[in-house]
Amino acid sequence: MYENTFPHKRYKLTFQFLEKHISKSETILDLGVENPFTKILKANGFSVKNTKGEDLDLDTSTIENSDATVVTAFEIFEHLLSPFTVLKSIKANKLVISVPLRLWFSSAYRSKTDMWDRHYHEFEDWQLDWLLEKTGWKIIDRQKWTNPTKKLGIRPILRWFTPRYYIVYAERISK
Repeated sequence: MYENTFPHKRYKLTFQFLEKHISKSETILDLGVENPFTKILKANGFSVKNTKGEDLDLDTSTIENSDATVVTAFEIFEHLLSPFTVLKSIKANKLVISVPLRLWFSSAYRSKTDMWDRHYHEFEDWQLDWLLEKTGWKIIDRQKWTNPTKKLGIRPILRWFTPRYYIVYAERISK
């Protein structure tokens, strides 16, 4: 159904996961600036507002002042020094997060040209689960997927079998 409308496999799988758990009548605060995936959500009937590019490690006021019923964070938490603080500041009762998983055969991503495009964290699934538990969230559903490339070599072959992305839907159980 969505085959030709998504530029990336990860967008398609993320959209399907979100659509499974979040109603189009709910309001979403998406952590991070507006991006191609935000536009896909809006084009498909979701009501989405984004944070404005502020450093969420230092300024959670947009999150704290939001009346959204859902918070989404798609590949954002790996860039934060303290995702704990961000998770504790969320007032919404529903949360959808995706993160890149730590790959044992590859070092953490670090852009050589953009000082903000770096991964401070690359999670193992249990680490994100624990972080959510410690900040008052209960995971209702989770999914992993691979991110194969068409390059040759040992690492590209491993990417066909090793999950790269992890997405969770969680609901607040305590503040």
